[in-house]
Amino acid sequence: MNKWKRLQIVALWMVFSLLVAACGGNGSTNSSTESTTSTKNNTQAESGSAEENVKLRIMWWGSQPRHEATLKALETYTQKNPHVTFEPEYSGMDGYLDKLSTQAAAHNEPDIFQMDPGWVSDWTSRNQLEELDTKVKLDELTPSLLPIGQRDGKQYGVPLGSVAFGMIYDKAALEKLGATMPTDGWTWDDFFALAEEVKPKLAEGQYFTLDYAGNYFMFSAYHYAKGKGTLITEDGKFNIDEATFLEWTKKFEQLRKDGLIPPADLNASDKEMDPTADLLVNGKILFRYSFSNNYTTWDSMKEGAYDLVTMPRAEEAGGWLKPSMYFSLSPNSKHKEEAAKFIDWFINDPEAGAILGTARGVPANAKIAESLIPNLPEGEKVGMKLIDATTPDGQIFTTGPEGWVNFIDKDFPLVRDELSFGRTTPEKAYESLKKAAQEYE
Repeated sequence: MNKWKRLQIVALWMVFSLLVAACGGNGSTNSSTESTTSTKNNTQAESGSAEENVKLRIMWWGSQPRHEATLKALETYTQKNPHVTFEPEYSGMDGYLDKLSTQAAAHNEPDIFQMDPGWVSDWTSRNQLEELDTKVKLDELTPSLLPIGQRDGKQYGVPLGSVAFGMIYDKAALEKLGATMPTDGWTWDDFFALAEEVKPKLAEGQYFTLDYAGNYFMFSAYHYAKGKGTLITEDGKFNIDEATFLEWTKKFEQLRKDGLIPPADLNASDKEMDPTADLLVNGKILFRYSFSNNYTTWDSMKEGAYDLVTMPRAEEAGGWLKPSMYFSLSPNSKHKEEAAKFIDWFINDPEAGAILGTARGVPANAKIAESLIPNLPEGEKVGMKLIDATTPDGQIFTTGPEGWVNFIDKDFPLVRDELSFGRTTPEKAYESLKKAAQEYE
């Protein structure tokens, strides 16, 4: 029995010796475990946050082609950087700003989100955007696209592209009507004369254009063309010329009486680039305003039916070039470094540029834009043609001074609806805008 116990003790000692040898033989099992954990932690620290799994929320608006291109870019980035995945949120333009603003108020906005140039000044004034100068390479971007995304000389929005403001028209329908085709450089007189020309030729339920009497962008183009400048001065003053406003709204009042624009309820139902609700796509109207980068979306819904033309002019050009949109970074993001790396890749990497094409306009990175031109699909060349035609004397786009976003997004649309439904007169509409402006001056 004693011999058996001694054998058990020897066996146990041999097992213990083997275990110590396997662990390095330099100390206890506890100290060895601590050493292994420490080595692992040091390795992670040396590799940095790039090895940490990160999920980035990203939000944008746009059409289906833009959604598809962006999703493909996200997929490609994850393939190259497996530790980074995305939670995309995308939609049309309607309701986008309200949703984003609600999230930002709760400090729950996405890490990265798309911004309209007109929003940047208000968001920076509320400290709702992260500074990007030191985080994203900007030196290859078109310089004229940068200022609107800045505040006090610092960059808070990175431009994604440039676009021209013009008009899209149903070329096939005009040819069928035997009507005069618009050409680049046409005038507002030509525009209203064409409305008169097609009046007896339109089918029942077909109209010349939308009711733009109280549309901010279209009236801005007319105001520019008449040499009256911006609707709001750079120092924050109401600058709508009364005579020009009355002339514009009364022209549309006449179009309304002549049945050349849709009834108010139909006009209000229009949803740009929606296959079921866009009045151009459904053959209800012949003209509507468009930015150059949107052509391919309409063309995808009715291939070869449409064309772009410059915004009509008068004493001056009516159209303009502008940054299409920006990407901004949330100051509340827990992954600012990784988010900034992605934004940098999105705007500066040639592979990203090839995937995205002109989904957000001509790329802001000049080298990428130049590389795309030879291989652009025919539809995207139509957008480039509008940019080329607008560039020589196009107006300088401005978002207006800080604090006027509600005047543009809420006060003007209210007047638009009142005019369209016949609940006010051009004279009263002007006074309403002038009174509303006092709140912002």
